[in-house]
Amino acid sequence: QVQLVESGGGLVQPGGSLRLSCVASGSFFNFVVLDWYRQAPGKQREVVARITRGGSITYDDSVKGRFTISRDNAKNTVSLQMNSLKPEDTAVYSCSVLLPTVRYWGQGTQVTVSS
Repeated sequence: QVQLVESGGGLVQPGGSLRLSCVASGSFFNFVVLDWYRQAPGKQREVVARITRGGSITYDDSVKGRFTISRDNAKNTVSLQMNSLKPEDTAVYSCSVLLPTVRYWGQGTQVTVSS
């Protein structure tokens, strides 16, 4: 059974930082691509960062230079460091994995950027 549990969301002022973490259960962790998605109210879910098992990383253009994704295979954890946050970053953030044809999701964590 696959379980993904996120933590680290909250309320932050514009320009601030947050670090999200996602802990995964199961023995699959070392072999998969891990994603962070977000969904803002009234908008479609979008992938903001992706890291492969080999460490290759891609970011959505909207977060490049501000967000950093990383993984710790020993701890089955993927993290998202978010700096220089903007109000438009407000969303529910979820980690996700595709195994191999079913996509699994965490419960999500709310990030609100507001003064």
